Amino acid sequence: MGTNVSGIHGGRLAPADYEKNFSDLHPPLDHHEALVAADRCYFCYDAPCMTACPTSIDIPMFIRQISTGNPIGSAKTIFDQNILGGMCARVCPTETLCEQVCVRNTAEERPVEIGRLQRYATDIAMEQNAQFYRRAERTGRRIAVVGAGPAGLACAHRLAMNGHDVIVFDARVKPGGLNEYGIATYKSTDDFAQREVDYLLSIGGIEIRNGQKLGRDFTLGELTENFDAVFLGMGLAGVNALKTEGEQLSGVEDAVDFIAALRQVENKADIAIGRRIVVIGGGMTAIDAAIQSKLLGAEEVTICYRRGKEHMNASEFEQELATSKGVMIRHWLQPKRIIGKDGKVAGIEVEYTAMQDGRLVGTGETGILAADQIFKAIGQTFDPAGVGNLRLEAGRIAIDAEGRTSMARVWAGGDCVKAGEDLTVTSVAQGRDAADSINRALAAAANPTVAVA
Repeated sequence: MGTNVSGIHGGRLAPADYEKNFSDLHPPLDHHEALVAADRCYFCYDAPCMTACPTSIDIPMFIRQISTGNPIGSAKTIFDQNILGGMCARVCPTETLCEQVCVRNTAEERPVEIGRLQRYATDIAMEQNAQFYRRAERTGRRIAVVGAGPAGLACAHRLAMNGHDVIVFDARVKPGGLNEYGIATYKSTDDFAQREVDYLLSIGGIEIRNGQKLGRDFTLGELTENFDAVFLGMGLAGVNALKTEGEQLSGVEDAVDFIAALRQVENKADIAIGRRIVVIGGGMTAIDAAIQSKLLGAEEVTICYRRGKEHMNASEFEQELATSKGVMIRHWLQPKRIIGKDGKVAGIEVEYTAMQDGRLVGTGETGILAADQIFKAIGQTFDPAGVGNLRLEAGRIAIDAEGRTSMARVWAGGDCVKAGEDLTVTSVAQGRDAADSINRALAAAANPTVAVA
């Protein structure tokens, strides 16, 4: 521990401890390890892992290519379906997707390490700057993409492949979206998010304009006037409030802001952390905030979730990772009020909850947890600023199966729509598929069918 023993401070650890704590969670496989891991695959004909992958990567094929000494070919098989396959290999909850349905689980209770094999192949391709895609002849069509996150980038790349000119507008100072700002630092090290963006942009035909926010710097109406098509992939900008007494006290923070700051800072010791942390929520953001609080030197970190373990959005693997780092996860607790002292957080009063007739209710029984810092991780909301009369559904943009919105020539995908799980890989699939739909629509407009009399 550093010299500071209470309050919210930086520099709680020795410099070497920060480096060790935030090193790669899953170190890359070396050549021999990759061959051994690939050899465990049965190369199933009707592979359940492929069905479980939101981007439908041909997993048996890419693993076979690794096993035959062709990692570059393997990377192409991955990138053909998922151009952000490198990041997805690092952050996808493979334990609840492809690896969960791996037939090796039945015999050995241990799946093929699909995620790490995917990283092995894509890392080699990126290190060698192997370029698999060339732009088609320019079509003269201009398409606006709002949001340089996984959905927007996947959409932009596929559109550029088809010869269209793409301009990506993003509110942040760097592209990448949640890949750059929203992922635990130990899952994506060595500035990988930006290296992946650079790799993707090398196809050409894509211009990124940072610091450009829909609703502030331009409107959807202006985009539809000036571009042949628009793709909206701006994610979720709002953060849900606790709506409890004391929420405005110093020491109450949004977990997403904490994670973003930690990913952008040069020196981890500059990030201030409390001694006793309480994280409210049960998803990946809550887990990432809690683990990283512990890695920064917090003594006690508690996650409070209002339902049971089985209801948590965070996977069992992530929950176990948190507890292995010393995080305590307490279920059936909801925040009642935040207790302050001299304008700062001193603790939180929580109420025990229970299910009654299928509804979550407070039991009236309360308790107090001491805390000097509280992170809110209770979900994000869609900010509809600038989208005009676009039809919304459950607070997000409504789309059809191809990603088309209620407005002509406007598509959407990623976290700003409510379709599928809020995962990087799902966003990539939606961006890619919307690009294909846009391409078909532009081709049909250029070559209208002539009815024969």
